[in-house]
Amino acid sequence: MSTLPSSPASSLDIFSFLDQDQNKDLLRFLTAGSVDDGKSTLIGRLLFDSKKIYEDQLSALERDSKREGHAGDDIDYALLTDGLKAEREQGITIDVAYRYFSTSKRKFIIADTPGHEQYTRNMVTGASTANLAIILVDATKGIITQTRRHTFLVSLLGIKHVILAVNKMDLVDYNQDIFDSICEDYKSFVTQLEIPDIHFIPLSALKGENVVEPSAKMPWYHGKSVLEHLESVHVSSDRNFIDLRFPVQYVLRPDKDFRGFSARIASGIIRKGDRVTVLPSMKTSTVSSIITYEGERQYAFPPQSVTLTLEDEIDISRGDMLVHADNMPRVERHFEAMLVWMDEKAMDRATQFYLKHTSLTTKARIDDIRYRVDVNTLEKTEIERFHLNDIGRVVITTTKPLFFDPYRRNRQTGAFVLIDPVTHNTCAVGMIIDRLDSGRLPSRITDMDREHIAAGRSLVKDEERSLRYNQRGATFWITGLHGSGKNELAFAFERQLFAKGAIVVSLDGSSVRSGLSRELDYSPADRAEHLRRVAHVCRLLNDQGIITVCSFISPDESIRQQVAEIIGKERFHLVFMKASMEYCRKNKPDLYEKAEQGQTSWLPGIDMPFDEPDNACFVFDPVQNAVNVDVLVDYTSSEHIFPLK
Repeated sequence: MSTLPSSPASSLDIFSFLDQDQNKDLLRFLTAGSVDDGKSTLIGRLLFDSKKIYEDQLSALERDSKREGHAGDDIDYALLTDGLKAEREQGITIDVAYRYFSTSKRKFIIADTPGHEQYTRNMVTGASTANLAIILVDATKGIITQTRRHTFLVSLLGIKHVILAVNKMDLVDYNQDIFDSICEDYKSFVTQLEIPDIHFIPLSALKGENVVEPSAKMPWYHGKSVLEHLESVHVSSDRNFIDLRFPVQYVLRPDKDFRGFSARIASGIIRKGDRVTVLPSMKTSTVSSIITYEGERQYAFPPQSVTLTLEDEIDISRGDMLVHADNMPRVERHFEAMLVWMDEKAMDRATQFYLKHTSLTTKARIDDIRYRVDVNTLEKTEIERFHLNDIGRVVITTTKPLFFDPYRRNRQTGAFVLIDPVTHNTCAVGMIIDRLDSGRLPSRITDMDREHIAAGRSLVKDEERSLRYNQRGATFWITGLHGSGKNELAFAFERQLFAKGAIVVSLDGSSVRSGLSRELDYSPADRAEHLRRVAHVCRLLNDQGIITVCSFISPDESIRQQVAEIIGKERFHLVFMKASMEYCRKNKPDLYEKAEQGQTSWLPGIDMPFDEPDNACFVFDPVQNAVNVDVLVDYTSSEHIFPLK
């Protein structure tokens, strides 16, 4: 066993080595391809040939290859990444497997993604942070639909570097013509997409040809091996160092003398002394310090996580963004985006989703689906809703404005996720194309909606209102003579329902006659018109799911029947306050004296008849009004008017 050297020079060399290793560049890449194209095998061979497998891992790999492998007498390197039981049984990759290794030149994080179409969302997850994609093609099969699908996804997710690895060249005798033909087919397809850097490498992952070392069996190929290309590909310029975007994640206040704003820099470079603008408040200040775990810095850049302090006291909270004043992002509520649907449950266009963008969370709705893309053929089709793994272009409106850049310009501020408000599952991931002027927003009114509007019918269904309010629209029509106590019952009933959480409106003769029926008198004809207007108001309110409590004399039985027909007999609940004339006179003595002296006309019970209803739901004695209110409240519950259940 070797030991650390004890001499000062040797110790210095070790610390220099560790410091150099710590500061090595990091490359994130993914492997993608069809089932059995050799993705996991390629990764296993990279780890094996670069001497990144411990002896006990190698022993376990040799043992597992004999028991569970799919490589015949050879070692099955795919078992290094396919760790799930179902993956080993079927010889496929189901979930994203991450592996880390390093060489003397670079560190690597590998995402081994599934090839099946049903696992598209898994591949999107693995590709979301990748700088480079290795797309494998079986040399015996050539370019297939999965190759096109994975290339489209790589382009959609903004990965700028692609290696087309033509694997299993050993099965075609390392034939150059086959390799060249596959490359030409791929080039004709990829010209439709935006991938600026593509390299073609022939290899045999199982045999280790062109994986780590150049292959002697393909002398016609003069390019780099897979590992050589991974070590040398330039990706640092892929980051956006121009547009400063600092989405505040946390306000750090350890004591009264310090107030800092912590976040991971999404893009751009921040320097001490920079003048910055805070969104959305548009307040400005100057950066007084840039603090990290290792101390203060003069400048910082992505993907560093830092804490900034400002010279001025400005109200800043999580979700705000610091930018340079002369380089502003889009600030908008409406935008178009490419969306990848990741939920088992189909999209519901009526849902108000939570949208998570950088450090900001807000509500959002999907206003329109422009089209869905067939990822195998790139054809665009119209569709009403997305299902699992569907990809397409949509229009989204948010409650709060987002501070974003187009995804092609800035992957950090151009990406978002949609979250189901009930299950809190991630429904979709999105890549913002650009903002949409509010004048170009699509209409959310369908042809059927227009028919409803023309007929004066609401676009909100009765069932939707009932579920929202936990009640059904209904009218309680309380009739009786002047002074019978009907108003006292109506207002007490309204109070009780409101206290229990119902949405309820009370209407009585005095309030309606002061406005809606102001020009009408108490003649039979005008009284009928007055009650007709009230009935239509009740119907409108009931249509909105609101309970109305009405207190009107309504002395004529035929008029009460008309009122019931206008409101809807299933919604109309008649209550009769049966009070003696003596009781009514006692409550309204001045009114009845005027009627008897001829100073007022058309007073029911005096100079015009009052038809006592024989079909009332309840006949109450006004002396028992406290009990009467409880009876009505119990009735609304038993009839499932409020609450519904």
